Amino acid sequence: MIDIEVEDQAWREALPHAEDLARTAADAALKALGAQGEGVTLLLTDDESVRELNARFRNRDNPTNVLSFPAPENPELHLGDVALAFGVCAREAGEQGKPLGHHLQHLVAHGVLHLLGYDHMNDAEAEEMEGLERVILAGLGVPDPYAAGEGDHD
Repeated sequence: MIDIEVEDQAWREALPHAEDLARTAADAALKALGAQGEGVTLLLTDDESVRELNARFRNRDNPTNVLSFPAPENPELHLGDVALAFGVCAREAGEQGKPLGHHLQHLVAHGVLHLLGYDHMNDAEAEEMEGLERVILAGLGVPDPYAAGEGDHD
């Protein structure tokens, strides 16, 4: 099950179908890795809320585009939570010249991959994770987010 909570209405104002886009990306990421029974919660929020989460749980007092919080093993098969900051995401999409909807789907897929145990702490991990993101996003009709000029993520 994919639960979505929209705390910042800017998401809906900028993307009337933000919830559908986020759900589709999370579902595609789960299915790509055979995790169809697992659940995630997606929080579409503002920069300040993500800054507070980042400070509290990661000792980094700044907002970032996406944060993932894996859950401990549980009988409900809940993988964890993903939070996305509207201001950071919108700014990045503009700077990178890509639609906000595509950036949202990329970051949701990225966050779900973190919940599934993927990371990008070294080049090999980053290459594997980015390859999975490309496959997932291609299935959604989203261009390669790592193509020249497409920017990067946190």
